[in-house]
Amino acid sequence: MFISWVPLSLFFGCIISQTWGVQMSWENWNAELHNQGNEFGKSSSQPHIIFILVDDQGFRDVGYHGSDIKTPTLDRLAAEGVKLENYYVQPLCSPSRSQLMTGRYQIHTGLQHSVIRAAQPNCLPLENVTLPQKLKNAGYSTHMVGKWHLGFYKRGCLPTQRGFDTFFGSLLGSGDYYSHYKCQGPSMCGYDLYEGEEAAWEQDRGLYSTEMFTQKAVSILANHNPRKQPLFLYLAYQAVHSPLQVPARYLERYKGIPNPYRRKYAAMVSCLDEAIHNLTLALKHYGYYDNTVIVYSSDNGGQPLAGGSNWPLRGSKATYWEGGIRTVGFVHSPLLMNKGTKCRSLIHITDWFPTLVTLGEGTLDEDLNLDGYDVWETISEGRPSPRHDILHNIDPIYIKAKNGSWKAGYGLWNTAIQAALRVGHWKLLTGVPGYSDWVPPQTFLNQRLTTRLHNERVPWDRGKSIWLFNITADPYERVDLSQRYPHIVKKMLMRLAQYNKTAVPVCYPTKDLRSNPQYNGGVWGPWHKDVREQQEEDEMYNNLFTNHLGKKRWGKKTKNTKLRRG
Repeated sequence: MFISWVPLSLFFGCIISQTWGVQMSWENWNAELHNQGNEFGKSSSQPHIIFILVDDQGFRDVGYHGSDIKTPTLDRLAAEGVKLENYYVQPLCSPSRSQLMTGRYQIHTGLQHSVIRAAQPNCLPLENVTLPQKLKNAGYSTHMVGKWHLGFYKRGCLPTQRGFDTFFGSLLGSGDYYSHYKCQGPSMCGYDLYEGEEAAWEQDRGLYSTEMFTQKAVSILANHNPRKQPLFLYLAYQAVHSPLQVPARYLERYKGIPNPYRRKYAAMVSCLDEAIHNLTLALKHYGYYDNTVIVYSSDNGGQPLAGGSNWPLRGSKATYWEGGIRTVGFVHSPLLMNKGTKCRSLIHITDWFPTLVTLGEGTLDEDLNLDGYDVWETISEGRPSPRHDILHNIDPIYIKAKNGSWKAGYGLWNTAIQAALRVGHWKLLTGVPGYSDWVPPQTFLNQRLTTRLHNERVPWDRGKSIWLFNITADPYERVDLSQRYPHIVKKMLMRLAQYNKTAVPVCYPTKDLRSNPQYNGGVWGPWHKDVREQQEEDEMYNNLFTNHLGKKRWGKKTKNTKLRRG
C-alpha cells in the first residue's frame, strides 16, 4: 500500500470522485480502469515516452540495490521492467544532460570540462540536433518539466528553442526547493523558475519542487489526448541534489539515522519515490500506460558529503571511478518483451537518443554523427548490445597529474591528462580521476557519530597517473592491473589517442558580469542578444531617444518664442 503526499483530487480535479482516496492501491487502480472500459480508444503505434532524470541519486540509494532508504515505487517499477545493471552516465549534471539530448560524447560538443555555470555565456551548441527536435519531427508533442542546466545566456539556448513545445522548471543546476532562488556568490542572486520563456512568478506558490514538478507533469498528461498524438515528457527532477531540503513529514521515517545529511537525503529520496508513484497512477488513469515507455535514470553518482551513497562502488560524483559514472537506471513498459529481467549489457546515456528516436518512428540522419546506439532490442529482448566501448571523457584542461607524462603513456598518450575509457571488460583511467576512496554506508545504529566519513584510504594511489581494471571481474576497482598487462594499456591508450583526434575545442568561457540577475529584473535568464535582437533593441532606443529629444527642442523653441513676443 502506498501513501501519496498530495491528495489525488488536486491532481485530477473533477475527473476523479472523492472516493479516489490517497491510499488507493495499484490493484484498485487497475480494477477501476478496467471498469471504465476502453474509454480512451486505441493509441497509435508510436509509444508515449516518459524520461525521468533524477539528480545525484547514488548507486546504493535505491531499495533494490540494498539501500536502507525505502523506495517501494522504484523497486516495483524496476522489478516489473528491466533493470540496467551495467549502465553508465557522466559524473556531472551538464555533461550527462548534453549527451542525453544529443546522443554525442562531450568531446564532440565542446562540453568536456565541468558543468555550464550560471554566469557563463555558454550552452549546448545550437548546431546539435536534440532528442525533442527529432521526436517533434516524428509527430510527438514534446514537454519538459524540471531542471535544464544546459545553458541560457541567449534566447536560442532555452528549452522551448531546442525542441520542447512547453517548459516549466529551472534553468540553473541547483537552487532553493521552496523559494526557487539561487545565488552565485554574495552579489549575484536571482529567481529561477520558468514557464516557457518567462519567469513563472504567477505559477509559484512556494511549493516544494519535487511536488510542484510532479503536479505540472500530471497536468500535462491531463490536458493531452493520448489517442490523437504521441507524447514525449522529459521530467528532470531537481531532487536529490543539494541543498538538502524536504517536507518535515518525511524525516519522521528516518529518525534512526544519526547522520543528519544522510537522514535528510533519505527523506528526499522517499518524497521522490512517492512523486513517481503519483505520476504512474496518472499515466494509468489518463490512458497512457499501456502504450508508454518509462525510462528512469540518475544523471551521475551520489555525493557522500551530501548524504548520497555509491557503495560498494569506488569514488563519488564528479569522479571517473565507477561511483561517479555507474548509476541507477531501469526501463518500465508494457511494451517490453522480457519483463522482470536484468540487463547486464553495456548501456550508455548517449544510447537513449537513437533508441528513443527509432522507437518513436523518427529518422536518424547520417550527418548526426551519433556516439550512441539503438539498444532497444538489447533491453527489451535480451539481445547482445551493439555497444562494446564507452569514452567516458577526455578533459584537456582539468588539473594535470603531477607525475603524468608521455613516457608513462608509452609515447602514445600524455597521462597527465584526465581521461577514462571502457573497452569490453577493460577500463583505463589517466590523469587525476577524482576522489578515489570507497565510502561504506553510514552506520544506522543509535550511536552518536562524528560528521567524518568512514573512508578506506588508498595511499598507494599517490603519484600514479594511469590505472587499468577488469571491471567485469573487479567492478569495485580494487586491483590495478596496469603493470601486469602493459599490452592492454597500450591498446587502450591508442584508442584514446584516436578518439582525441575527433575532439572539438573545449568551450568553457569566463564569467560574464552582464548575467547578474539584478540587470534582468531579479531573474536568472538570457542576457546576451544576437545581432538581430541587438539591432531591434538599438532601433527602439534610438526612436525613444529621438522622440524625447525632439520634444525637448520643441518645448524650448516655443518658450523662447513666447519670450521674444512678450
